[in-house]
Amino acid sequence: MKTLKPHSFYIETFGCQMNEQDSLRTAVHLSQAGYREISSAREADILIINTCSIRRKAEEKVYSLLGRYRTLKRKNPNLIIAVGGCVAQQEGGALLDRMPHVDFVFGPHHVYEIDHLISRFVVLKERFAVTAQAGDSTEDLECPGIPDQSGLKAYMTIMEGCNNFCSFCIVPYLRGRERSRSSHALCEEAHALIKKGVKEITLLGQNVNAYRNPDNKDFGFADLLKDLCKISGLQRLRFTTSHPKNLSTDLIDCFGELKPLCEHIHLPLQSGSDKILSAMNRKYTVAQYLEKITALRRRSPEISITSDMIVGFPGESTDDFLETMEIIKQVEFDNLFSFKFSARAGTKAANLEDTVSEEEKKDRLQALQTLQKRITLGKNKQLKGRRVQVLVEGKNRDDSQWTGRTRSNRIVNFTGFKGSPGQLIDVYIQKGCYNSLVGISEQKE
Repeated sequence: MKTLKPHSFYIETFGCQMNEQDSLRTAVHLSQAGYREISSAREADILIINTCSIRRKAEEKVYSLLGRYRTLKRKNPNLIIAVGGCVAQQEGGALLDRMPHVDFVFGPHHVYEIDHLISRFVVLKERFAVTAQAGDSTEDLECPGIPDQSGLKAYMTIMEGCNNFCSFCIVPYLRGRERSRSSHALCEEAHALIKKGVKEITLLGQNVNAYRNPDNKDFGFADLLKDLCKISGLQRLRFTTSHPKNLSTDLIDCFGELKPLCEHIHLPLQSGSDKILSAMNRKYTVAQYLEKITALRRRSPEISITSDMIVGFPGESTDDFLETMEIIKQVEFDNLFSFKFSARAGTKAANLEDTVSEEEKKDRLQALQTLQKRITLGKNKQLKGRRVQVLVEGKNRDDSQWTGRTRSNRIVNFTGFKGSPGQLIDVYIQKGCYNSLVGISEQKE
């Protein structure tokens, strides 16, 4: 089928880096097919909303936006509105019933078909939903290598899905079981990105530690890191997200051994209570998690460790919450992403009695975030007087300073630089703030 071209399109993205990468791939597929991306929803011929349903708040934002888009549809009946991502996968045809102005719905496994889906609607003028999962195929994950807007960084999806079935998580039901791309395809994509000027690559997956080369099941994530770090021109390599139970000794040993691999890991703990971890079906204990933290810091003393925490999970007592607070004090995470528990339909936790009131959840979250803010600020202040390597990304919003990130993934705003984006420079840190570091460049030419 062929569409009437050129059409302009606009994509609104909710959610994680995986969703951002899906939106980028969607934009590339449409651009290659002759569509034109614009920056205004009001002027677009096609609106695509890439959705997230990992938490209730994210899902509510999607429906709120779709409600506002109803007005645009009334003004322009020819406007095409499509919904993709996790809410689309979860709701399917029910979303069409709830939102009569939405023209079609497609799950994350159908991103690579977006041109054909638009053509199908244009030709047949019938609303539809496509949410079949990809099975073992990775065709929908293949990518020509797409840098971000800066041209300096890129995401690479190495695997998708999850086999862990944590009781609070909807991902295995929406993204499916774990499936990995071949190491050969990933190395080719990395080569292509580096040729385009990319300096830093972030590997993506719901559980990157579970990566297995489909051509050789004995070839795991640590092996992939080693192959990628051999590629000439790769300055920095990152990955997210890791499941603690799959964090192997081989992977830990990669830190400090592989020069491009940055000293940062995101390792979600979720709770500091063994009772709650068991109810969450996390498959590790607090003691086992702490052993891995110790091993990481022994291997790489400068490593930055961030994590996720959920407060108010069903059955979480005051003592359980205090255990979480004690673990935060003990580990001293560099930063935390913390959330109130919200039941997701279809998960096992949705069937549990919500024993913690919304008010108590709010109080616990505030206490946790206050504690972590103090720890983060203290760790950033300790960097005052240090020299850190920064990848220069560009100017900040008011054009008064340069900005970039350290290998430990901290934002640095700095002055005194006379070069151009993409350079790796040393910056002398003058001040540590909660969200960033402030410094002065030691490379002026």
